[in-house]
Amino acid sequence: MAQTNILLEAGTNELEVVEFYLDEADPLPVEGMENVAADPQTPAGAGGTGLYRGYYGVNVAKVLEIIRMPKVTELPEVQHPSVLGAFNLRSRIIPLVDLAMWLGKTHAQSEEEPKTIVTEFNNVTTAFMVSGVNRIHRISWERVEQPNKYVAAVSSNTIVGVVRLEERIVFLLDLEKVVANLNPKLGLRLDDLGEDWDASRGYRALIADDSALVREMQRDLLEKAGFSVIVTTNGREAWDYLTTFKRRVEEEGRPLSDFVQVVVSDIEMPMMDGLNLTSRIKEDPVLKHLPVLLFSSLITDKLRHKGESVGADGQISKPEVGQLAKRAAALIEERNLGGNARPEAK
Repeated sequence: MAQTNILLEAGTNELEVVEFYLDEADPLPVEGMENVAADPQTPAGAGGTGLYRGYYGVNVAKVLEIIRMPKVTELPEVQHPSVLGAFNLRSRIIPLVDLAMWLGKTHAQSEEEPKTIVTEFNNVTTAFMVSGVNRIHRISWERVEQPNKYVAAVSSNTIVGVVRLEERIVFLLDLEKVVANLNPKLGLRLDDLGEDWDASRGYRALIADDSALVREMQRDLLEKAGFSVIVTTNGREAWDYLTTFKRRVEEEGRPLSDFVQVVVSDIEMPMMDGLNLTSRIKEDPVLKHLPVLLFSSLITDKLRHKGESVGADGQISKPEVGQLAKRAAALIEERNLGGNARPEAK
C-alpha cells in the first residue's frame, strides 16, 4: 500500500491520520485502577483482562508507504531489542522497529500477517512493525486533544494527541521520540552560538510547540541568546497571545515589536497547527510583517512547499534546534532593515 496521494491544502488546520493497531496481551486487573480506567483517555487494557486491540495513529505526512512484512536481516549490534534488523527497499537499507515491543507491550497471538509502516521525518527513514492498518482519517486539529496527565505519565510522554472516534480512542504516537531514544544522535541537539554572538540585543520571541521537552530546549537556547521568550503549547494559544498584542497595538498606538518580534512554531499541534497559525498571521493587516519560523520534523524537500505556501519566512527541520537563535535573529534584522519595524495599525 503506497502513501495516499491526498495532499491537504496547507493552512486549513486539518491533518490525515493513518490509523493502525497493535494486538496486545492485556495485563491482569490492577487494584485501584477501576476508576482510572473509566477515563476515556485511559489506554485500553489498563486494568482489564484477556486480549485487546490498541488503536494508534501517525500523521500521513510522515508515511512513505505501508508494506507487508519484509525479509529482515539482523544487525550485529542494536541499542534496543525492539530493533529487529534492517531490510532493503528499492536500494535503501531501512531499520525495522517492533513498535509493540518498544512500547513495552506483549504481542497477542494472531493469524494476521503484520504490516510495516515506512516513515520519514527529521530526514531519517525508519520502519515500524504493527499488527495491522485500518484506514486514513481526515480530521481537524481541533479534534485532537492533548493527553491528560495520567496518559502522559504512563506513556512516558510518547502519546502526543488523542482522537475520539465513534467507537474507539486513537492515540497519536510521538515516533520522533522513539527514533531519538533508539539513536540519541538523531535527537535534538544544540549548537554553540559562537564567541561573537551578541546576547544583548533583547529580541522578543513567541514559541508554539506541544512537546514540553522541545519547548524548554527552545526557551533555554533563546534565553541564552538574549531573547525574551513566551512559550505556548499549541497554535491556538499562540494566536490568543497575538490577538491580544494586536489589540494593544491598535489601542495604544505602540509598535508590534514592543510585544513580539518573531514567532517560532511547530507544525503538528492540537487545536491549531503551525501552518494555520502562519496563514492567520500573514493574512492579518497588523501581524503580517511578523516573521514566522517553522521548526518541525515535517520540513523535508517534499513538504517544504507547504510552509512556503502559507508565507513562512523560514523553515528549520528538527532536530537542529541550535540554528533557531541565529535564524530568528536574522529574520528580525531583515524585517527591521526592510522598514517594517513599526507597522501601522489598521
